[in-house]
Amino acid sequence: MALIVQKYGGTSVANPERIKNVARRVARFRAEGHQVVVVVSAMSGETNKLIALAKEMQATPDPRELDAVVSTGEQVTTGLLAMGLKAIGVDAKSYTGGQVKVLTDSIFTKARILSIDEANIRRDLDDGKVVIVAGFQGVDADGNVTTLGRGGSDTSGVALAAALKADECQIYTDVDGVYTTDPRVVPEAKKLDTITFEEMLEMASLGSKVLQIRSVEFAGKYKVKLRVLSSFQDEGEGTLITVEEDKNMEQPIISGIAFNRDEAKLTMLGVPDTPGIAYQILGSIADANIDVDMIIQNVGHDGTTDFSFTVNRGDYAKAQGILETVKQKLGAREVTGDNKICKVSAVGVGMRSHPGVASKMFKALADEGINIQMISTSEIKISVVIDEKYLELAVRVLHRTFGLDQ
Repeated sequence: MALIVQKYGGTSVANPERIKNVARRVARFRAEGHQVVVVVSAMSGETNKLIALAKEMQATPDPRELDAVVSTGEQVTTGLLAMGLKAIGVDAKSYTGGQVKVLTDSIFTKARILSIDEANIRRDLDDGKVVIVAGFQGVDADGNVTTLGRGGSDTSGVALAAALKADECQIYTDVDGVYTTDPRVVPEAKKLDTITFEEMLEMASLGSKVLQIRSVEFAGKYKVKLRVLSSFQDEGEGTLITVEEDKNMEQPIISGIAFNRDEAKLTMLGVPDTPGIAYQILGSIADANIDVDMIIQNVGHDGTTDFSFTVNRGDYAKAQGILETVKQKLGAREVTGDNKICKVSAVGVGMRSHPGVASKMFKALADEGINIQMISTSEIKISVVIDEKYLELAVRVLHRTFGLDQ
């Protein structure tokens, strides 16, 4: 008998029929003798509807009140799934994040989990119940409802699995595993049987939408066995995300090609080339809670330098406004930007033992006439920023270049 945490995304619980399907799947695991904790997202599209309602009341919704509104989406799904299970003879009980309780910090709309009190869940499991917990939410020390940011239900699922020391955390979604790249862009993409946490972390951070990056970080930190499965197929092992690569197999050099369209680039030209300049530019960006991705500072000449970095496209206008203010303070020449860029990355732990990956990647792009604007590397990934119009071409070319369609 195993303790399994299952997380179901919005498309898996999009309507009553799909919720009944989830209930039947959970009932099968329960019938096999397993203890099951289910974490659910809001029904597909529901969170967007709630955000739209909030914006009708206030152009920029108050973050505390926005969390109070959007957290109701998951609450609906938990109750409906509990009813669905009871209707087929399985005892179940639903909880909000606050009832569990999932304690978070007080950064509304982007809260982080501090601790989980699993006493209620363990008691219900011992009583033979299936426990259903609302994902994406918790409460802060003052009892305010908080949410964990987009895709936060994945993090809820992994955090509960870690707190309960579950045997496996299964993430059910609308795909049947992790692929070498997005099959909608490259139809020849292949499903991976296993992938390391390191690779999955890079894939998630680079725009692979299968798992929220924080959930992968959490799983890696607490050694939670994580499996991605399809909620629309009954067979298949999905993709297992493991701590270590399989030592018995020759590791492929590249495991996947990831990409992210939601990128924008900002450049401050003619910045004084003095110590502390990077902090003066990026400190203000960090204070505004804007994540910075790739950073390039050019070689200084004539006492000045150019400083470029990328941000999420949704933060572009805000970041640009901040830079205009910083420009005045620093006496920089100009702020320029481009929100029609994308990032394409080759990811693989096999890179560590195979030189020449970068040159192979750059040659493949050059052969297609694709200009590289920025480059960033780590031990297991190479990322390039290119013009957005070349995204699909670049992904297809690199997928073929590294033999991922074989």
